[in-house]
Amino acid sequence: MFTSDRSEQRKYLAEAWGKYKSNQPLEPLELQLAEIIEKHPEYQKIIKNLETEYFPEQGKTNPYLHINLHLSLQDQINLDQPKGIKEIYTNLLNKYNDSHLVEHLMMEHIAEMIFNSQKYNKSMDLEHYLRSLQELK
Repeated sequence: MFTSDRSEQRKYLAEAWGKYKSNQPLEPLELQLAEIIEKHPEYQKIIKNLETEYFPEQGKTNPYLHINLHLSLQDQINLDQPKGIKEIYTNLLNKYNDSHLVEHLMMEHIAEMIFNSQKYNKSMDLEHYLRSLQELK
């Protein structure tokens, strides 16, 4: 899964979902991805369309990007990296009592950080990212 090859990433994700649906044994990462997909019924049928392009200006959400943002955020929370993100997540979870909603709220900020990093060709601003997450409280 840890590859920069987009088609390999998509294939891995689709295969993980297929294995999950057919009750095959899953590696921990495959299970994590399948659990994310399970919470998104709108993606479950299209996840196998590996070559489909998704453009925000067309009003389309990229399911692969969305799922990977969930994965990235979950990893950040589990590792508490950047430091303090786990506490922010816990506080938001206590406020909203809905882990999926909280992840979506937080994912908007991680997506913005990545977008700005790519747009301006600079490293990710983790301090700004954490400050923006803290404002969700």
